[in-house]
Amino acid sequence: MNFIFFDFAKFSVKVTCLLLTAHCLLLTAVAQQQRIAILTPEKNQQAEYFAEKLAKPLGKENKIIDSDLSEVAFRSFDFEKPFNLTLKEAKNIGTAIGCDYFLLIKSNTQRRISLEKADYFDSYAIIYAVSSRTGKLVFWKLQNFEDTEKTKAQELLFDSVEKLSEEISEKITKNQKAEINEKTALDFEEIPDADSPEAVGFRPPLPYKRIRPKYTDIAKLYGVEATVDIEIDVSEEGEILRSEIVRWAGFGLDESVKKTVREMNWRPASKNKKPLPIRALLRYNFKDIENN
Repeated sequence: MNFIFFDFAKFSVKVTCLLLTAHCLLLTAVAQQQRIAILTPEKNQQAEYFAEKLAKPLGKENKIIDSDLSEVAFRSFDFEKPFNLTLKEAKNIGTAIGCDYFLLIKSNTQRRISLEKADYFDSYAIIYAVSSRTGKLVFWKLQNFEDTEKTKAQELLFDSVEKLSEEISEKITKNQKAEINEKTALDFEEIPDADSPEAVGFRPPLPYKRIRPKYTDIAKLYGVEATVDIEIDVSEEGEILRSEIVRWAGFGLDESVKKTVREMNWRPASKNKKPLPIRALLRYNFKDIENN
């Protein structure tokens, strides 16, 4: 009879080395240049000039994808609200362009009337940085400058791109590390369709008291109309175990929704009066009611 001897100690060492090597490769990928596409969905001169100015310092540590190629891929989707995307839509854009991240730039200058001071010009740029892997909005910022002279306000905005590019690069690097260590969400049953057999005897989770998320002041100032979708996992006890924005909007609206949903006390879902954990999708529509 032949015996096969297996050295578990050596095998364990080899496995450990392989795991360490794989982890090092992931960390190396974080340190490498990220492929970034810069897009201007609203084609206007200021937005395009701002994007061009931003690309220069951002390109020192990252690879900026050719803008013409990026725009062609992006516009093939023809989104009605390009600054208000679902995770799936954002991931599809990233795949089509072939980038690690893409930036959506909205920029313009408008005259504002104030009762407290002289009329002034508000020159602004709104930046959305999106991960192509997850579709998540990983960075959002409103960069704006005011002056009584339009050209002066614009100059201040354009001169701010160097520092802004540092913020974006830093956020992307942190996000890369976070994505590597990101835990996979637990599997939860989803709410069945109302006309399906599974819906018989089913009662969805409901808050005991509904609270309306705040329409933020910054969203109101810029007349934002957007939809925020949030996915929540509700336990058998009515506790929210996880919440994730699956359609983002920026302007503090995503944070407003997450905060509000967690402030509500929830009645758990049930099937034939038996509580059960469930995954639910909630939708909130925002617009300035006073101006509509």
